[in-house]
Order: sequence, then structure tokens, then C-alpha cells
Amino acid sequence: MLQIFKSLFETKRSATAPVIAFQQAGRAQWAPRNYGTLAKDGFTANAVGYRCVRMIAEAAASVPWLLYGDGKEIDAHPLLALLSHPQPQASGHEIMEALYGFLEVSGNAYLEAVTVDGTPRELHALRPDRIRPIASNDGWPSAYEYSVGGASVRLPREAVLHVRLFHPLNDHYGLSPLEAAGRAIDTHNAASAWAKSMLDNSARPCGALVITSPEGLTGDQHERMKRELHDNFQGALNAGRPLVLEGGLEWKQMSHSPKDMDFIETKNAAAREVALAFGVPPMLLGIPGDNTFANYAEANRVFWRQTVLPLVARTAEALTNWLGPQFGEGLRLGFDTDAIEALSVEREALWARVGAAEFLTTEEKRAAVGY
Repeated sequence: MLQIFKSLFETKRSATAPVIAFQQAGRAQWAPRNYGTLAKDGFTANAVGYRCVRMIAEAAASVPWLLYGDGKEIDAHPLLALLSHPQPQASGHEIMEALYGFLEVSGNAYLEAVTVDGTPRELHALRPDRIRPIASNDGWPSAYEYSVGGASVRLPREAVLHVRLFHPLNDHYGLSPLEAAGRAIDTHNAASAWAKSMLDNSARPCGALVITSPEGLTGDQHERMKRELHDNFQGALNAGRPLVLEGGLEWKQMSHSPKDMDFIETKNAAAREVALAFGVPPMLLGIPGDNTFANYAEANRVFWRQTVLPLVARTAEALTNWLGPQFGEGLRLGFDTDAIEALSVEREALWARVGAAEFLTTEEKRAAVGY
């Protein structure tokens, strides 16, 4: 009898959630990395990372949304209107581009829904470094805390959509491609800085002052020589200026081997590794040495199929589970691949194969191509 009484009050819950709750019960889950460093070094200061993020975000945000209900496509619906005009200050394209951009830079992206009378009326993309999930006793987020300028506000869990990339070592945060490519980004940035330093010195390696006099230099002479070299013979403006030496000093030029000077290939190898982490074919970035694809169009199709469309599909599913129940039952968001110009060759080949199938009726052909 006692067992029957207990079963009436049992609720479904994850068997592993209490373990997570024991580890981080009732506390904010802080990000294990510095978002500012990732954004600065990998996006604002690295051309390859910047271009990869922009390509993915712009391409994914350009895919039109479709809405289905009861197995049929719905042309006009408040949910489609919200995604098209999520707020007065920004268009739907801008909000989705920000969402995808945050996701690629941080590994996490957040959307806030502003509701009026129980219906979402606006959507806002939140910066990942300003928001922290607050864990409940079952280990999963019960609310989100948004902080900026020393002020904080707590948002209910239902008002925030958290989209994250897979992270094998964290229960609450996703793994950024910039973090996975961190060493390659550091190498690329260091190679650029080294090349700039070489150009500042007239693209010549440094030399050495050799003391040939047996008396050597006194302390004052040594400090004066260092100061004159620093003030008069360093930097791009002083490149090529003749060096006048006193007696007992000899300038010996130091050179690098061709292997040591091959920093261009080092940069290209690092750039290819960064592109690999994002899923962008290096050919699309103009990086030499990539012969994986026969032509640019083929590389572009692979970029859409393997990187952009999976990202849009997971976002459509997340938006469906988050916003769909608030607008009605049975709604499902999809996207229109026919509007993607890069996939036009595949679409034409499919239509040709289906059109030549004489054993299919017109309605079966329409269903086969997605209509």
C-alpha cells in the first residue's frame, strides 16, 4: 500500500540530475573560458576567424523559414511574423545573424522572448558573456541571470532559449570553434606580428655589434650605444639608415635560412586549421594549398550541406520546441532549401531524375521533390 501511495506522487526526472545538482547546487554556472579573449584574438584580430564566423552567420541567417501544421505548409502565421520582425530595432535577418555569430564565437547563444498576454511579441539576442544559468536542485537551469553595467536581472527559464554546441566536458556550456582552434589562431596571429616586425626593419633580420677592441666598452659607452641604436636605427622610418661605428666596434649581419623565413606557409597551415574547426572549406577563404575540391562551386555546396544547413536545422528544432507550444499545438518550423542558390545544381539534377520517372504520377513527383 505504501508503494502505491509513493508511486502516485513520483515525477519523471533524470537519474543523473541529482549528481549534477550535488556538484553545482543552487549556484550560477560560470563559463570556463574568457569570452572576451576569444572574441578579441579569434574574431576582431584574426582575419580567418572573422571571415569564418561572418560566412556561417550570414549564410545561415539568409535561409527563409517555413512553418508546417497538420502536415501542410502555413503561408501566414503570427510565429512567422515574429521571426520576420522580432523587434522594432532589428530585422529577423539581423537577430538570426547575431544568434549564429554568438554561437560560433562563444559556443553558446541566447534568445529572450518578451511576452504580452502570454504570447511572445519580441525576440532579443543576448550577449553570451552577460548571461549565466542558475542551477536548480535538480541540476538544470531554473532561471538565467543577465548582468551589464553592474546591474543584474533574473529571467525565467521559459523566457530564454539557450542554443549551444556540443561540449564533452561541460553540462551547461557549449564549446566554441575558436577555442578548439586556439593554438592555430595564436600561431596565425604570431606569424602576422613577426612578418610586421620584419617589414618594420626593412624586411631584414637583425645584426650584432662585435667588440674588436681589447679594451671593450665602459658601462657608460655601452648604455649610450644601446640608446642610440634604439632611437636612431629601429622602426620602419629608420630602415636603411647607415650606422656609424666608433673604433673597436664591427657590425655583423645575421641572416636566416630559407626554412626559417618560411612563415607564409606557417600562416597558411594555421589558417587551414582554423577553417577546419569552423567547417569552412579553405578554398572559399582564398587559402592556397587546398586541393580537396575540384572547383569553387563544389566547395560552396559542401559548405552549405555540411556546415550551414545542419546549423539551421538544429536552430529550427530548438525554436519549434521553445516557441511552437506558445502559438498552438502541432506547429513545426522548417526552412526552404529551394531558395539557396548554391544548391541549385543539386535541385536541377533531382528534378531531372524525378521528371524522367514515368512510373510516378504528378502528385508523387511533387512529393518526391518536397512539394
